[in-house]
Amino acid sequence: MTGPPPPVADVRRAVRRALSGLPAGSLVLVACSGGADSLALAGATAFAAPRMGLRAGGVTVDHGLQPGSAERAERTAGALRGLGLDPVAAVGVEVGRSGGPEAAARTARYAALDARADRLGAAAVLLGHTRDDQAETVLLGLARGSGARSLAGMAPRSGRYLRPLLGLGRDRVRAACAAMGLEHWEDPHNADPAYARARVRHDALPALERVLGPGVAEALARTAGLLRDDADALDDWAERAAEPAALGPGRLDAGVLAGLPRAVRTRVLRRAALDAGAPAGALNAGHVAELERLVTEWRGQAHVDLPGGLRGRREDGAVLIGG
Repeated sequence: MTGPPPPVADVRRAVRRALSGLPAGSLVLVACSGGADSLALAGATAFAAPRMGLRAGGVTVDHGLQPGSAERAERTAGALRGLGLDPVAAVGVEVGRSGGPEAAARTARYAALDARADRLGAAAVLLGHTRDDQAETVLLGLARGSGARSLAGMAPRSGRYLRPLLGLGRDRVRAACAAMGLEHWEDPHNADPAYARARVRHDALPALERVLGPGVAEALARTAGLLRDDADALDDWAERAAEPAALGPGRLDAGVLAGLPRAVRTRVLRRAALDAGAPAGALNAGHVAELERLVTEWRGQAHVDLPGGLRGRREDGAVLIGG
């Protein structure tokens, strides 16, 4: 008996691997934009989930940023229902302005997905990011001068969110979508040079391929995986180190901190600032570096200003973080 086309088999295999271990009867939701990647994911999930004893639904988010977006979201929801997914919903959101248009849209989208998953008791939400998306994420993090955690890119699993297609290239996933006979749409934002990710996708990565040869996306994605392992290990170490360093809320023993490797010490300091109320999106590496100077280069300097109206200072051998 002839099996499915190889790209379809690859996507189905990736979905089965991601869903393995979920309890029988669990509901999984596919987040689908109507693009080729997420439609291929939806088609593969509609095939694989019932055969694994799982229920599969779908959700598409209307950001309201383009004319006709509501009608397009309803068409996408109809396509998901046509695949046999149930329940399916098109959810409208209001996109704010904090962090720029890309970040604001992402925040609104994940809030809607979380709300839908909570309401339905979904065990997992599947996202259609591919290996090429991973490579773009790594380059964007590199351009920002981010640390290992940012350069580690997107995790295959993050809480309830699963990314089954991170090991597959975009071309392979799009070939699967075409082989399934699914009609997708192209988001014009993906080609708009006003967006950093679009510039990376259409300019930076192709330029790297021309200069360095093929395989750059695969190499960047592989590097992300290696860095994720390192970042996970360092985060675990920092979590264990935080307890002996703690002298009370917002108070850390400078002597204990001084004895830690810098990669661990800065993680402890960053977590302490977040626990004290510093906004995660505003706390950057520069703030943490100034906090660290209170440990490693203490010369009686004044306080360090931190986001959220907080200050860091040194007093009686301790680093204090508070209002």
